[in-house]
Amino acid sequence: MKPLYRIGQIVPSSNVTMETEIPAMLAARQLIRPERFLFHSSRMRMKTVSKDELAAMDEQSDRCALELSDARVDVLGYACLVAIMSMGTGYHRVSETRLHARTRENGAPAPVVTSAGALVEGLKVIGAKKIVVVAPYMKPLTRLVVDYLAHEGYAVIDHVALEIPDNLDVAAHDPERLPGIVAGLNYAEADAIVLSACVQMPSLPVVPKVEALTGKPVITAAIATTHAMLGALGLERVAPGAGALLSGAY
Repeated sequence: MKPLYRIGQIVPSSNVTMETEIPAMLAARQLIRPERFLFHSSRMRMKTVSKDELAAMDEQSDRCALELSDARVDVLGYACLVAIMSMGTGYHRVSETRLHARTRENGAPAPVVTSAGALVEGLKVIGAKKIVVVAPYMKPLTRLVVDYLAHEGYAVIDHVALEIPDNLDVAAHDPERLPGIVAGLNYAEADAIVLSACVQMPSLPVVPKVEALTGKPVITAAIATTHAMLGALGLERVAPGAGALLSGAY
């Protein structure tokens, strides 16, 4: 294993959380493991979380993959779950394959993970079948997320749409509100709680609290993306304080 890894992040232009929470998890990991990480981002224009604007944003992801492969990053993470899920069921596989092809064509092949695909796989890793979901999106987009997860084999037994249309307002949502929001969901029969189905909505500080309050494993889009990136790099998928998925139990 080499000691230093370059993490490439494909980020909506208005996203200010992906480059906070994922580095925070990997910084915590550096306290217990020898590998070190550097972060590099390329941005896609997006301000309002609407289906049309998400589709237009996704068209820019190929350019971002090329730019990051110019930097010879070791892994790329596409940081917008709803952009992928709004493009149709199973689209994360299409996106990951296409963007990897862009890096290969550029002479710098790198694995690509999407936050959407990472959440799908992260739930599989912890053995979840029935889940509850907290999403910041408007109700129609949240329904697309629920349907996408159902198509992947997960029963969403309860969910909430916080209906925040502006992406900067999503980032400004106070994570301390999340435990109370989860308390209002019917999570008793759930196998896991998706505390944030969005890498822009902050959640990392309260993940241990929600796990303690509910007795359920808690996963977020950012935690799942970190888990997938570590797996793509062939590294042990562990980070302190980042919930069950990165606890080392799996």
